Amino acid sequence: MKILIPLDGSEAALQAVHHCIALGREGLQFSVVLANVQEPTYLYEIVLAPDPEVLDRARAAAGAHALASAERLLKAVGINFDREVATGDPAHTLIDIAERFGCDAIVMGSRGTGGRRHALLGAVAHEVLHAAALPVTIIKPAR
Repeated sequence: MKILIPLDGSEAALQAVHHCIALGREGLQFSVVLANVQEPTYLYEIVLAPDPEVLDRARAAAGAHALASAERLLKAVGINFDREVATGDPAHTLIDIAERFGCDAIVMGSRGTGGRRHALLGAVAHEVLHAAALPVTIIKPAR
C-alpha cells in the first residue's frame, strides 16, 4: 500500500504523519509519498525577483522545509518514503501526485483556515476529499 501525505509545514499536517506511524505500529505495511504544493508565482513576485531561478529555488527550499519534520519522523521508525515538491493549485496538484505515484490512499491533516463554508474542514482538505477518486482520511487537529 502507498499513502500520500500532503504537508504544508503545519502541526495539523504533521498529525497525518503521526497517524500513519500509528497504523504501521498496528501492523499495516505501507510506504509514503510526502508532498508539498507551492503556490504559483504571482506577477508581484516576478517584479521583485525577475530571475525565475531565484523563485524556483525559494519554492524548492520552502517545500523541503515543509517536508523535513515528516522525513525525520518516518526515518526514525523505518517507513520508506518518496518526496515531491510541486507548484500549482494545491488540491488538484495533490490528486495528480497521488495518481502519478500510484497511491492507494491520501491521509491529510486539516487546519480549517479556509473561508466560512470550509471553516470546519479546511479548503484544501475539502477539495481533495470531494475531487479524489481514492480514499481520503482527514486527521482532525489535536486539541
